[in-house]
Parts: sequence; structure tokens; C-alpha cells
Amino acid sequence: MAETRDFLLEIGCEEMPSAPLINAVKQLGPLVERGLDEAGLAHGAVRVLSTPRRLAAIVEGVACQTEAVREVRRGPAASIAFDEAGAPTRAAEGFARKCGVDASALVRRVDADGREYVFAERSEDSRPALPILSELSERVIGSLEWPNYRSQRWGSEHQTFVRPIRWICALLGSEVVPVRYADVTSSNVTRGHRVLGPGEHVVAEPAAYEGVLEAAGVLSEERRRERIAAGIAEVEAERGGARVDTPRRVLDEVVNLCEWPTVVVGTFDEEFLEVPHEIICESMLSNQRYFPIYDAKGDLTREFVVVMNTRPENAARVVDGNERVVRARLDDAKFFYEEDLRRPLEDYLPRLAEVTFQERLGTVLDKARRMERLAPVVATASLGLDDGRARLAGRAALLAKADLVTQAVVEFTSQQGVMGGYYALASGEDAEVAEAIRDHYHPRFAGDEPPAGPVGVAVAVADKLDTICGMFAIGQPPTGSSDPFAVRRSAIGVIAMLRGAAYDALGELVATSLDALAEQGIEFDRAETEAAVRTFFQGRLASIAREEGVSPDTIEAVSAVGVVDPRAFFARAHALEDARRAEASVFDDLAQAYARAAHLSDPSLGTAVDETLLGDAERALLAACDEGAARVAGALAADDFAGALGALADLKAPIDRFFDDVLVMDEDTAVRENRLRLLNRFVEVFVGVADISALTRKK
Repeated sequence: MAETRDFLLEIGCEEMPSAPLINAVKQLGPLVERGLDEAGLAHGAVRVLSTPRRLAAIVEGVACQTEAVREVRRGPAASIAFDEAGAPTRAAEGFARKCGVDASALVRRVDADGREYVFAERSEDSRPALPILSELSERVIGSLEWPNYRSQRWGSEHQTFVRPIRWICALLGSEVVPVRYADVTSSNVTRGHRVLGPGEHVVAEPAAYEGVLEAAGVLSEERRRERIAAGIAEVEAERGGARVDTPRRVLDEVVNLCEWPTVVVGTFDEEFLEVPHEIICESMLSNQRYFPIYDAKGDLTREFVVVMNTRPENAARVVDGNERVVRARLDDAKFFYEEDLRRPLEDYLPRLAEVTFQERLGTVLDKARRMERLAPVVATASLGLDDGRARLAGRAALLAKADLVTQAVVEFTSQQGVMGGYYALASGEDAEVAEAIRDHYHPRFAGDEPPAGPVGVAVAVADKLDTICGMFAIGQPPTGSSDPFAVRRSAIGVIAMLRGAAYDALGELVATSLDALAEQGIEFDRAETEAAVRTFFQGRLASIAREEGVSPDTIEAVSAVGVVDPRAFFARAHALEDARRAEASVFDDLAQAYARAAHLSDPSLGTAVDETLLGDAERALLAACDEGAARVAGALAADDFAGALGALADLKAPIDRFFDDVLVMDEDTAVRENRLRLLNRFVEVFVGVADISALTRKK
């Protein structure tokens, strides 16, 4: 067995931003492992370590040389592999190519069965690991990708990296692996923390690497995260139920901004608590990467957490400096807020005429006017709200975008809507109007919370539906590679909110939205656009239903009858799915019978059946159809989709008897057409519930 040693490759550079560092960590391990496997070097586990100044891979038990290869593979019979003149045939050439040898190198030999075959023999001597690791390391460094970040060059070199490389530590056991990238040559030294362990530090072997780093003031990503979590937990415990707000994105960035993290607490002046906590927290989190502290009641406190990149003894100076910085930041936020409050929210509306929503769809003020037209219809037609609340929805829709031109939102763009809610209350608007303005961007993504109140839901639906209908009206629906106005996300939001609506009115809402577009002078093909929007919603509904485990043919059966309202679509889809599970054979047989009836039926003949021409089986089916139609109508009116499906299931016995006893295509024209009208009557019962014939198709 070949001797094994641990392998270390450390790429040291100037401080890397968090996002590309996280991305590079995901790439490094697979790149190293794949390179070792392709080279034939046996190895153990691969671990990746990272700090802002380094990327490192440690591989346990790398073989010091590859295994010698002696491979013999039997190919086709010699009589097939060579023609009469002894030249290799296509069979021989294909076999040789597969084995990585030339056809002239194939050997003819009699095998154990007494027949002559051709054999391919390949021998490969053992190779030392050091040159393999040298080439692999250089290739890995150059193969790391930096999406959304421009790679840099330094000196007069042409090789690039996300930040200039300053050192490379590459070891196989205690032996330096020769690696050169740009103007940097590998050695057995690493570099420590810029302040706590500056300069070069010798790494005797890979197993000593992490110990050397820790002694030099550098911890791995895992250790840094643990130290930060422990420090924050201590801060919360000391304050008796306090909570430190640590959004994942910001926390990940902070972990990758330091090499020796220490958690400390700073404070800001009491006066800043008069400013909405959202912009205070946004300023601290986004600009400074400070973590706000909330008390046990959920109120923002004057304190905040700072993760400093040094030891605790330096805390006083670090905290003082950060408090000075946060004071300046919060002064700005307070100034913007107070300046915005000098005018009522409605006064900002005219400035929306200077902000383009979309070139062909006009300004944000145009959009606000369309939302004002649509939101009351959403409130009454879908949500069942009274006229008073419908007026509130219209008012909130008009003012919903006004905060976009306020100073606070220009500075803190993620707080749009939130600040509008504060300004609406300060302007004397109704509390429900303010709440609706605050919430109207929700839900922002799948699984996000919807607006808290029904007025907010009405405004949110109006906002999103206006965007959807507008983009379809101007012929710019989302494509596989482009959706700049987040039309798909808007549709998912509309579906989520209308799924719990009181009434099914999406068709009316789409029509109203298109009316508003037309009234503003936007030209489009009304029928074509309306059909395209309905088809788009049906596609989104089907996609969500699949994610919820509904069978494809069940989805097709419900979609085929043109159901586009979320509430009705999901109720029907799940009811049909449940019914099929409960009575699989009944619905399978019913689907077959329905498909046969639909195939034979002739809608041009109508449904007026002459009862004097009917036999017993036909009369039984006619009676069942009349009873079934009444039951289905009543069930649909009561939103009892399970009851409607039960009524359809009861048609199985009479339709089966009909097909068993009756020859539909009778020679007598009057009899034949009367039976076809009866089948039309049968098929009509299913209209508006589901196209049951879809259940006969393969899943």
C-alpha cells in the first residue's frame, strides 16, 4: 500500500468580500477532490477552511504516488476485428478507441474458450504525487469563478483572482508542493491576523495548520460563527429575555469580515428612538453591520451589538469609534424622517409623475391612479368588504407609492411602504389606510406573510394585478430568461391572497385592470390580452398545485374547464384528488365512460331529448342526468366541490348500463340523434366541474 500524507493548499490574498468568498468555498472542495480523482491519487476526506484573507483545502491521507496500472481488456473475435487482408475493421477501431489505444496496438490471442480474440493492453507506471499536486493546485486556483464580481490583476501578471494573491502555502506532509500563480510562489508559511498575529508563520505540516492560525489570531469560519453566537447569547441572557436581531444575510457577512471575532455592545442616544425603528435598524444593519437589540417586550433599545475583529481588551476603543459612526448615521436618518413629516403624504403625489414606472405604461402616478380604480373592486367583488372599506382601499391605493419620493425611502429603499404607513398616520389618514400602505408590497416571495388586514390585501392585489395586466398588454410577458418586473412573483402573490377570498372574481378584476389601462390611453388587443392573462394564471395555478402534490391529470381535468380563480381551482383540484383516492375504481371507470360519451356526443344537436323514443336504460340515464345536474348546481353554489364530485360519481351506474344496453349509432336517424342528445345532456352535467376524461390519460 502506498505511503500517504496530508495535503494543504492555502491561497492567501487581500480581504475578499463575503459573497464571493462564500461562493468560492462551495467550489474549492469539489475542484480539489475531482482533480485528485482524475489524477488517480487516492485520498481521504477533503475539508475547506476560509477567512476573509484565505481559502484553504486540507485533504487527509493523500497517496504519495499513483498506483501502477496493468489493464487487459478483451474485444471482439479476431475474425470480426480484422478483414481478410489483416486490416482492422470498424469493430476493431471502435474497441481500440474505447480502450484509449491505437488499433495497431491490439493483440490477437486465443482465450480459454479456444477462440481467438483481440485484446487491448494498457500499462501505466506509478507517478509521484508532488508534480501532480503542483499542476492540480495551479489549475484549481485559476478555475475558481467569481460571478457578479470582477476579478483583479496585479503587477504585470495576466492571471486573475477576486483579490490580489499575496502568498500560497502548499504542503504534502512536511514537503513544500511547488506552486506558482501569477508572481506568487508557494512555501510552507502562512500569515496571521493583521494586528494580533502579523507577519509570516511556519506551518510544519497540514495537521498543524489550524493550530498555527489560532496562535496567530485566526479562527476558521465554523469557530468564528460559534464565537459570535455564544457572544450574542450572552448579551441576550444578561438583558433578561432581550433579542438581538441577526438577519442571516448580514450575519453571514459579519462572519466573513473578521478573523478573530469578539462581541461587544454599544449604545446610541435616546432621541433616535423617536424615529421609526425600521430605518434605525436598516441603517445599522445595512450600513454598519451592527445588530439591533430589542427588549423582552419587543421594543427597540438604545443598544446594539458590534462584532469587532480583535481581542476583548481593545473593546473600549472599538466601541467608542463605532458609537461615533452610528451617531452620524442615525442623525441622517432622523433628519430625513423629520424633513419628510413637514408635508402630508398626499403632497408627494405630484412628484410621482416624474418617476417612470415603465416606458409604455407611464409614470408611477399613472400606476397609482390605476390602482385607485382597481382596489375598491377587489375589496367588494373578491373580499366582500362594505362600501366604506372599499373607499379606504381606493384611498390607500392612491397613496401607496407616494413615499417613493420621500427622503427616507430614497436613502433606505427597502423601507418603501413601511415609511408610507408612518407618514399616512402622521397626515391624519385612517389607520386601515396606513396599515394597507405599509403592507401592500406583501407577500414579497412564496411563503411570505400577506397583508395584515383586508384593505391591505385589496391594495396589494391591485398593485400586483396592475403590473401583470400591464406587462401583458404591452406584449412584454415574462420569458424563461427575463422577468424584470417580477410578474411571476406578482402572480404567486395574487394567487396566495385570493385563495382565501370570499368570492371568485379574478376574471372581473382582470377586466377592470384592463379597463384602467385603456382609460389611460394605452392601446392593446383587449381579447388577446385577457386570454393571455387567464392562461398565465392557469399556468401558475397548475404549478402550485403540482408542488402541493396534486396529480398532473387531476390538474389537467380542472384546468380544462377554464377555472382561473385560485379559491375554486384549489378546492376543486384537492376535492377531485381526494375523491380519486377514496374511490379510485369509480372515478377511473367514470372517466372512461365520460371520454366515450364526449367522443360520441354532437353538441350541434342540442340537449332536447324526446322521451317517447327512449328505452329503460335511456330513461334511467336521463333521470340521473337531471338529478345530477341539479345536485351539481346546488353543490357548486354552496362551494361544495366534494358534493359536486359525489353527484358525478353517481352517474357511473346509469352510464355503464346505457352503454351496455344501447346501440348509440342506430340505423334510424331519429333514434340515433335522440341518443346523441342524451349523451350531450350527460356531458353537460360535468361542465364547470372538471374534464373527467383527462383522468384516462397517462400521468
